[in-house]
Amino acid sequence: MRYDFDKVINRLNTASVKWDEVDRIFGDKDLLPLWVADMDFQVPAPVTDALRARVEHGIFGYTERPESYYEAVIGWMERRHQWSVQKEWICHCPGVVPALSYLVQVFTQPGDKVIIQPPVYHPFTSVVADNGREVVHNPLKYEEGRYFMDFEDLRQKMDPSVKLLILCNPHNPGGRVWTKEELTELGNICLENNVMVISDEIHGDLILKGHKHIPFAAISEEFAQSSIICTAPSKTFNMAGMQTSNIIIPNQEYREAFQKMMSTLVLRMTNTFGVVATEAAYRHGDEWLDQLLVYLQGNLDFLTEYIETHIKGIKVIQPEGTYLVWLDCRELGMDAKGLQEFMGKQAKVAVNQGHVFGPGGEQFIRLNMACPRSLIEEGLERIAKAVSSCRSVAN
Repeated sequence: MRYDFDKVINRLNTASVKWDEVDRIFGDKDLLPLWVADMDFQVPAPVTDALRARVEHGIFGYTERPESYYEAVIGWMERRHQWSVQKEWICHCPGVVPALSYLVQVFTQPGDKVIIQPPVYHPFTSVVADNGREVVHNPLKYEEGRYFMDFEDLRQKMDPSVKLLILCNPHNPGGRVWTKEELTELGNICLENNVMVISDEIHGDLILKGHKHIPFAAISEEFAQSSIICTAPSKTFNMAGMQTSNIIIPNQEYREAFQKMMSTLVLRMTNTFGVVATEAAYRHGDEWLDQLLVYLQGNLDFLTEYIETHIKGIKVIQPEGTYLVWLDCRELGMDAKGLQEFMGKQAKVAVNQGHVFGPGGEQFIRLNMACPRSLIEEGLERIAKAVSSCRSVAN
């Protein structure tokens, strides 16, 4: 079937964090929400159909993950990423971020060091620091509008107290889809220093044209045995509210340690609708996703042309994956606080401020382009008008 991603759906008064919490979070209910990684698109029709059928059954008791669920996950990974995953590797967790926190607790001790690569998804910092571990920054290099890993710096940061590296693959917010060569060099450095890699691959299905997602553990058996891969249907199919993720752990010792933590926290049970939605999405969601990726590319092309034509002082960092666009606002001449106030009070758009992503994120913003194009146009028009007014006052 043909999906209509141009359709604007009113999400107000649906308990949507993205729309209904704007006033609480940003202090102004009149901002256009272009922030949190949550799409304004309906899920694939087969997901809705499966959920409707389950609702009509009318009984929602304790739910297990059936064999068909695992088959759907395995089939998706093989079909979309050419990665052969075994059933026993797949562990449940309510979400990827909770999984990151639990993994830090399981595989490190208070005071141990964990490496992250800023500017990067801000919960990476909190799941380390809030658990009493030390955050070590291996900053990405920003060169000619593109991010690269700094392997020399990474080698220098390695010492016996470093136990984990949390990888963002694809990278959020920079949009890089790391190549096999980059991942291999990173993995070899970690192997040489006995450092486990926890790879957050929640955006791994959202890859734009000309690029390919490489699951870290699929590169070699050595990498598979020294890493944990965090996946979920939540970003791919806009199902974050289903609270379902699949943590893939080929190493039996690691897997048993994680599952013990889940049992200790009494988190082994599954959301009934999360199971149904995930299986339906992974079995029947290819058509919807293929169309979505074409639409997202169109949104990116529109956004890029609009900014280059109408908004002086902002540059688009071209994403290779995800539906998040990282915008370089340094030429506007504002510090982090000034940029935040400008976007909220003058442009009237709710975007993620770059400074929360750590060192290197100041004077950048992250914009979510996973919405009908008309909303992107409205947001860009607001920003363009505010920038023009600001420059007029300055002159």
